[in-house]
Amino acid sequence: MLKTLTSVTILICALNGLTAQQEFNIQKRTAIDGYYSEAHDVTTSDGYILEVHRIPFRRFQISENDKENPKPVVFLMHGLQGSSLSYIYLGPRRALAYLLAEAGYDVWMGNARGGLNSRRHVTLDPDEDAEDFFNYSYEDIALNDISDMIDYILKTTGQSQLHYIGHSQGGTVFFVMSYMRPEYNDKIKSAHLLAGVGYMEHFPNRLLNALAFSTDIIYSLAVDQGILEVLGPRNPNNFDEEVYRTNPVLSLLRILIDVIVSIHKQLEILAPASMKQYAHFGQNIRTKSFKRWNYGPLKNLIKYGSLSAPEYDLSKITINTTMHYTVNDDLLDERDVLSMASVIPNAKVRKIARETYNHNDFVLAPDSKELLYDYILEELDKNR
Repeated sequence: MLKTLTSVTILICALNGLTAQQEFNIQKRTAIDGYYSEAHDVTTSDGYILEVHRIPFRRFQISENDKENPKPVVFLMHGLQGSSLSYIYLGPRRALAYLLAEAGYDVWMGNARGGLNSRRHVTLDPDEDAEDFFNYSYEDIALNDISDMIDYILKTTGQSQLHYIGHSQGGTVFFVMSYMRPEYNDKIKSAHLLAGVGYMEHFPNRLLNALAFSTDIIYSLAVDQGILEVLGPRNPNNFDEEVYRTNPVLSLLRILIDVIVSIHKQLEILAPASMKQYAHFGQNIRTKSFKRWNYGPLKNLIKYGSLSAPEYDLSKITINTTMHYTVNDDLLDERDVLSMASVIPNAKVRKIARETYNHNDFVLAPDSKELLYDYILEELDKNR
């Protein structure tokens, strides 16, 4: 399903401005910034309905004359608790999505299940059927959301390949999909990963390291309490203080939420996610690995044929991949980036040339254009 904003709507939006609630309406936000946009509904193979956003033209254009030569396609995928807004947040002349549109690319931005405008399912209600709806980790996003969005984009544009850009968990799901669904290696022409999280042998965040030792207990207690969604309507931070004095489980969950919020300084760009996504990362932080979901020895044996969860084998990824990283990242260590790049056959690394650049600066820092985006554009232009 396709939803568009006409030129008249763009003008009305520009005159009226945006309210706080409308900040999450990507089409209205892009209209204010002067860009025509489209919203597409993509239904995954397991029934989740995702809103995908497209910016097909340059600023102040609503069509283009050259329809004979289709534009190269770039697909942008956000990180954990992120959304399409991550890639337009910096505005015209600074945001990566807009810079790509100005450079002549057909820009698509994904939204993972449970997040921005994607808290929908063909049969499940996220509130009434929360235990089933939020029973997903980043692997489910990789094997269903990412692959299905890519297929939809390629079919809609008539292209056989696209370029992929992923921030944080957007890199994680790229690794998982490319390994577990190898046919997608032929559908991605090149990839740029912005602090793409995978290996966790040297995970740098001390507090999350400490919490990770209890990740299975925290997740089990959260499910028992009906806390299945992070920063959603049932977020522990929304409860009265009296609840915390009588419920230590929620107090522990609140600490986790506070850590998450402290990592993401720009609260207005946060979108909901499942508790299981965090639990899956927590399992890997605890075991200093990059593995599939750990069900426990018996269930692992039934599902995987082994007592432990299998590792994701990054050596099977054949895509031309550039891994951008920073030494001031609280969620990804330089040593883990270099280890992943040494395993992926066609990977190279690039360190951001600012020592204070952090994990979220990849999509939030105004100087990302000079430090990162200009380079990405140059590389994409070499391989349009």
